[in-house]
Amino acid sequence: MTTLTVTPTTARVDDVAPVLPVVGGSTLVPLVDGRQVPYANLDVAASAPALVAVAERVERVLPLYASVHRGAGYLSQVSTALYEQARRTVGRLVDARDDDLTIITRNTTDSLNLLAGCVPADPATGEPGRVLVLDVEHHANLLPWQRDTEATVLTGARSVAATLDELRTELEDAARSGAPYALVAVTGASNVTGEALPVGAVVEAAHAVGARVALDGAQLVPHRRFSLARSGVDYVAFSGHKTYAPYGAGALVGRRDWLDAGTPYLAGGGAVRRVRVTDTSWHEGPARHEAGSPNVIGAVAIAAAADALGALDPGVLQRHEATLRARLVTGLEAIERVRVVRAWDDAVDPVGVVTFTVVGYDPGLVATYLSAEHGIGVRDGRFCAHPLLGRLGFDAGAVRASVGVGTPGSDVERLLAAVRALVADGPQARYDVVDGLWVVVDDPRPVPDGLGLDALLATAATTTDAFGCVTY
Repeated sequence: MTTLTVTPTTARVDDVAPVLPVVGGSTLVPLVDGRQVPYANLDVAASAPALVAVAERVERVLPLYASVHRGAGYLSQVSTALYEQARRTVGRLVDARDDDLTIITRNTTDSLNLLAGCVPADPATGEPGRVLVLDVEHHANLLPWQRDTEATVLTGARSVAATLDELRTELEDAARSGAPYALVAVTGASNVTGEALPVGAVVEAAHAVGARVALDGAQLVPHRRFSLARSGVDYVAFSGHKTYAPYGAGALVGRRDWLDAGTPYLAGGGAVRRVRVTDTSWHEGPARHEAGSPNVIGAVAIAAAADALGALDPGVLQRHEATLRARLVTGLEAIERVRVVRAWDDAVDPVGVVTFTVVGYDPGLVATYLSAEHGIGVRDGRFCAHPLLGRLGFDAGAVRASVGVGTPGSDVERLLAAVRALVADGPQARYDVVDGLWVVVDDPRPVPDGLGLDALLATAATTTDAFGCVTY
């Protein structure tokens, strides 16, 4: 994975075009003043829109859909071939080694929970394998280890260099004490700041003491070319819905031995060789952890996204994102009362995620204002990264803007203009908190016809709270 340095600049980026077309790129949304404007989707880090190429492949496959692995019918055979071909394509996206397994899951959270059940016990004591994680992690790369293994959470320092020193010291001390770590689980890119530790340095430190490395690739794989083979990372997990394939699939790719020996993730049909009343013989390989009818359409979708992303020049992808991110950071920092969130002072090549606060305004109000008065979608809250936000002093949450392959530079300029207007003039509509959510008082915006929706608040309030977490 190469890095690209982009010097922050005050130059506008209105003329920066998307890299790939996405579904809904020209969707109009209503504002509270009665106008309609193109939706500026700067919430890509939560869920990315489908690539047009992904939607087109799904449309072609739907008429061919049938049961997988269980049918002699022609469409069952076609669907089985599509599913298994998708598995190979997804493995190629992350440059899997010849003996790596690619398991189709629901998302990153699903993948990491699966892996947590496969960490072997300490051979000397029989105790659960020890896992080292950082406090910068998304809950998906924190909670599974705390529940299913003996996990230690290492507090990050203010610099990458100091954090790496602490990581090495912890690993070496544990090895000398006779209680070594089995696994280091680390993010490939923070979902709060886009920053990360250098993967190569983490792998070197872990492998030096016999530990493996699992990478939360949810924010990395869609934004950077990543290679299991070249990096030495042992496992990577990622989500289709963040990789421009929002059809309910994700993946865990990595070394076979732990996965073949681990407890089957789900007990059910497809994961077994033979079942008797008194005992069961389980499969090895991906089938061991894929009980039940698999998500064929989701697998096809994530494979289509892998094809599209894999065909891109990685330099084009990286330059597009780095340019937009640099403009976001410089533009926001130039606005009075705006503070940009950083985990490390010396992070290199962050992905297109920028989190900020506006002094005097609750983050939820800022996000609601951006939507209601400017047609801009962002995320607010603590982003399922409560320990990190707490350590950095943002317990009340923040606002996150994120970009991707379908983001035009004009969306970034709209956000900066909207934040400047908020600081200068304040909101123009009236807002209140209902069921923990900021809403427009007497919101006049209509909901889309034909979808069975009664109102915007009714659908939102039942699924989240002021600090709700997004699906990973």
